[in-house]
Amino acid sequence: MYLLIPAAGMGKRMGSSRNKLLLELKGKPLLAWTLISADKAESIEWIGIMGQPYDFPIFEEIISKIKPCKPIQLIKGGDTRQESVYNGLQALPEKAEKVLIHDGARCLATPDLFNRCAEVLQQCQGLIAAIPVKDTIKIVDSNLLITDTPTRDNLWAAQTPQGFDVKLLKECHDRGLKLGWQVTDDAALLEKCGFPVRIVSGEETNLKVTTPIDLTIAEFILNQRAII
Repeated sequence: MYLLIPAAGMGKRMGSSRNKLLLELKGKPLLAWTLISADKAESIEWIGIMGQPYDFPIFEEIISKIKPCKPIQLIKGGDTRQESVYNGLQALPEKAEKVLIHDGARCLATPDLFNRCAEVLQQCQGLIAAIPVKDTIKIVDSNLLITDTPTRDNLWAAQTPQGFDVKLLKECHDRGLKLGWQVTDDAALLEKCGFPVRIVSGEETNLKVTTPIDLTIAEFILNQRAII
């Protein structure tokens, strides 16, 4: 299994002027935690990180410190996540038939989650890790007036990893590029092209570190894991 990690963004909602994946959690950058988990996943044999070239020296330093068993390649990212993944797909080894894509900010994903997604991906063309929504969701209009309350039974919160057939995802990205589609995850491209995407049960602790409070929660989760 091949893994791509988008890591080219800035930490605007974190209140940071630099890549948020370089912020530290228990003495290690967020990206380091993500890589450590991916490196421990038996199913993954190659990792590509899409980032901005000015971050590459510190990415290389992070990689050298964790001493991964898997080869890791740095790939120039784009201005958006969509562009970064497109670039990552072009940089995959030619023999890659399936790929997992995992947001670097989801630094608490376990090796087991990577392995489960890799296993299911052998039987389908597209999947995403996700968990059932617990909160009641309200749909509102431009005036913040509620227009609908969908039933929670059919609502799932998308996570990553997301996994795809490489050839199919490249085709969907090419179509999205031609038609000017702007999406926030790769599953949406398959959906727009009419292909089914399967749900794989995610992890409650697989949060995306986006705001300062997320860092505090992530530290608590890591401390609990250390106790167990």
